[in-house]
Amino acid sequence: MKNKATSIMVVDGSEVSRTIISRILHSEMENTRIATSGHGHEALAHLNEGRFDLITTALMLPDMDGLDLARAIRKSDTHHYTPIIVVSGDADTRLLREGFNAGVTDYFDKSLGYQAFVEFIKTFTRRNSGLVGKILYVEDSRTAAMVACHIMEKHGLKVTHTTSAEQALELLEQTRSGSAKEEDGFDIVITDFFLKGRLTGGDLLHAVRTRMHYSQQEMPVLVVTVADNEQKQAEVFHAGANDFVTKPIVEEILIARIRSLLLIKQQFNALKRQAEEMRRIAGTDSLTGVRSKRYLLDHGEAFMAEPDNHPIWALLMDIDHFKNINDKLGHITGDHVLAALGDLLNQSFTDDAIVVRFGGEEFAVILPRCGAREANAKAEVLRRKVEKLRPANVPVTISIGMASSIEHPDINLNRLLSLADKALYAAKARGRNCICIYSQHGVEYSSPAQPPHTGLTDADLSAVDSSGS
Repeated sequence: MKNKATSIMVVDGSEVSRTIISRILHSEMENTRIATSGHGHEALAHLNEGRFDLITTALMLPDMDGLDLARAIRKSDTHHYTPIIVVSGDADTRLLREGFNAGVTDYFDKSLGYQAFVEFIKTFTRRNSGLVGKILYVEDSRTAAMVACHIMEKHGLKVTHTTSAEQALELLEQTRSGSAKEEDGFDIVITDFFLKGRLTGGDLLHAVRTRMHYSQQEMPVLVVTVADNEQKQAEVFHAGANDFVTKPIVEEILIARIRSLLLIKQQFNALKRQAEEMRRIAGTDSLTGVRSKRYLLDHGEAFMAEPDNHPIWALLMDIDHFKNINDKLGHITGDHVLAALGDLLNQSFTDDAIVVRFGGEEFAVILPRCGAREANAKAEVLRRKVEKLRPANVPVTISIGMASSIEHPDINLNRLLSLADKALYAAKARGRNCICIYSQHGVEYSSPAQPPHTGLTDADLSAVDSSGS
């Protein structure tokens, strides 16, 4: 569900008030269009020219009463349902008594100030977002479908109409399986309960809840039924419907039901995004930006078990003499070095590799679908890049230990890392700033000298470097 620009009309007789409110709204609300009017009749003319998502008006205007403006707005076709906020210094008895009949949605006490008013609008628009969403509508009556589609499309909703539950299930399966684009997914299902095909609307609802396992928050369902069948109305709730409307459809009721279900869907999407972000944060090392060791523990074995990922290489690397950097230059400089190496690792390996801060100054890369020549070339390119890095103007080198599943096809993650660790210790023992590989013959020295068993050339290294690994 994509966000559209929010359009707000501010009606106030004071030019100073209009200017201040517009300036604050522009600065604090992204993707927002603001229009202003100093008179009620001017505002009505603007409203006839375009659609607005929210209208605010002072109670007293130079040419009319704010409640009279609200009544006039409610008589228009384009803004019959648009929220109206009356700004007044006192929610007196008249406002409370006449506001509902005039169509006023909410009030704001202007004595609280301009900034508070803008915060009120921001909160209100988040809580009462416009009708933006995609509806899967199932109705086998051509006449009923034409009327309902016209109502929904008039309010800015995108509607996909099918005449059978079978067609609807096929469309839902396509979006659930990923064969359709994410933006082609649906926010709400609206279905007639009594369909003439092999499957009824009740069957469709049952499939959405039990076969597809969509919750009422993830895929709200609005059922259309008949007014005189209270037993069926109870059944649709037991079957998992969020709500129902009765035939003949009343525009105000249908739109109100859809608005409340879209809010449920929007809240679900927001919570889902928040949960995904929390998982991403939990699985990311905050200093270096690479994956955390926790992420490797949670996902590494499944990564190893996936046949399509093989052959897999483990690269275990350590910053040479890092303790000296911390002791002589301080831990802040040391953190700069770690952060710079994390950035370089993220840039050097594609998303299908797992790049991890293994602990302290030690990092690991789990590299899928990689032959010996390519893996060795990537490690050597990385070693050379680190030599040139000089974060915080500190010369830095790394030692790298490597091991693969090529010569150990049934190896698990823990054993693979253990072999790479042995190769890393060998690289340190050889004087650091080099690469060692643990093969079936034991530890073999790899670079900076070109190892005979790989046959790497400068062209191999250039090809890896230019591809971004």
